[in-house]
Amino acid sequence: MSPSGTPVPASQHPWYGIRTRSNRERIAATTLNDRGYEPFLPVYRVRRCWTDRVVTTELPLFPGYVFCRFDHKQRLPIITTPGVVSIIGFGDQPAPLLDEEIEAVRAIVTSGIAAEPAPFMREGQRIRVTHGPLKSLEGTLVRKKSSWRLLISVQLLQRSVSVEVDPSHIEAL
Repeated sequence: MSPSGTPVPASQHPWYGIRTRSNRERIAATTLNDRGYEPFLPVYRVRRCWTDRVVTTELPLFPGYVFCRFDHKQRLPIITTPGVVSIIGFGDQPAPLLDEEIEAVRAIVTSGIAAEPAPFMREGQRIRVTHGPLKSLEGTLVRKKSSWRLLISVQLLQRSVSVEVDPSHIEAL
C-alpha cells in the first residue's frame, strides 16, 4: 500500500532472491504466479544423452533460487509457498536485488543465445585450472579485453606470464 492507501503495483516493488528446496524452483515459481506475484525463473536448455535417446530439458540458471517482486513488509505468503526455504537477505531483513541485474539476466534468457550457469569469480581472485593441459595450476584470474586469463608470477624475477583459460575449466580457491 502506498501512503495514500492505494495498492502499489507489483512492478514497483523491488526484486528479491528466494531460496528454494532442491529441484523445487519450478513449483515455487508456479505457486507464486498463481498467488498473483511476479516470479522470474531463468532457465537454460541442456541436451542429455540417455542410453536410448537424446533429451533436451530446461534447468534453472540459478539452481535453488527464484526471483520475485513483492512488498518485503508482507512476506508471509512468500515464506509459506511450497518449495520456498527463505528470502535472501541480511539477518531478518530481505535484501533487494538491482533491477538492472535481473533485466540483464532476462535479456540473456530471451535473446535465444545459449547460456549456462558459471561460477561467480572476480578479477584478482586466486584460481585453479581443473581440466586440460594446465590442470592443477594455480594463479590469479585476470581479464584482458573479453577473455579470462590465468596469471602466473615469478616473484624473484618480478615477472608474470598469462594464458587464456576457459571459464568452465577453472575453480575458485
